[in-house]
Amino acid sequence: MRRQELLQGQGRLRSSWKVIAPFSLGLAANAFGADYQIEANIRYSLHPETVLDIVQARAPALKNRPGAIVIHGGGWVEGNKESVLERFCLPLVEHGFVVANVEYRLAQSATAPAAVNDVLEAAKWFRDRAADYKVDPNQIIVTGNSAGGHLAMMVGMAPESAALGPSIKIAAIINFYGISDVPDQLQGPHLRPYAVTWIPEQLDRMELAKKLSPITHVRKGLPPVLSIHGDADPVVPYEQSVRLTKELKAAGDQAELITVPGGQHGFPPEEMSKLWPQIFNWLKKHKISS
Repeated sequence: MRRQELLQGQGRLRSSWKVIAPFSLGLAANAFGADYQIEANIRYSLHPETVLDIVQARAPALKNRPGAIVIHGGGWVEGNKESVLERFCLPLVEHGFVVANVEYRLAQSATAPAAVNDVLEAAKWFRDRAADYKVDPNQIIVTGNSAGGHLAMMVGMAPESAALGPSIKIAAIINFYGISDVPDQLQGPHLRPYAVTWIPEQLDRMELAKKLSPITHVRKGLPPVLSIHGDADPVVPYEQSVRLTKELKAAGDQAELITVPGGQHGFPPEEMSKLWPQIFNWLKKHKISS
């Protein structure tokens, strides 16, 4: 690991740590290895938490590559970008993507809608600097798990009119068991403490929750959406992804749902090794590949 001076530019740190390291992932029965590098903790906004890592192959790029914005989960109250490096970032890097692994403000620092504001800013930062990283701006996808899945959907679905932050063109959304209906987690049988912490009691609370719900923003013209959800998820109801997929299709959008039979909230490595080939086939079907 070595210290490297970075190019100066708006929203970037003067310096950061660049890590060059080998990794090995078992995405199939046999493991394989590849090299990657991380340009860590680049500031994309003004808050201490608003930093991201650029993760990409070590080998120099000979052409523009697809990009992926990865957003970690944790119920908007915990978690960090490092937790998704191996499970979500590196499989994408192995398939030729340049990854922006995003950190954002959690509820202890700022309640809703701060996390949404942050990831929208991060997405614009990445899009604006696509040329710097040899990323094809027309092939930027967004993905995340749990609350990160919710935030990924907001990046790809929230319109400018929602006034939550900048809107950029997203090529596809991959939603791992994300929350698409936030009010459902604030009341009734699916109430969850993390949701109450993120959106505490306030004037027009449920209106805010609705505004922050991807299901609210379903309309024709959205990017393709792939949802992946276990039908035994005890945290985020599987029915949320079923309903989301149904409504997207009804609006005329392309949407698919991969159901993991008996799947809980998150999947073991052996299940992920089965899912990634399906995900990359789906992306290729939508002409997103290196």
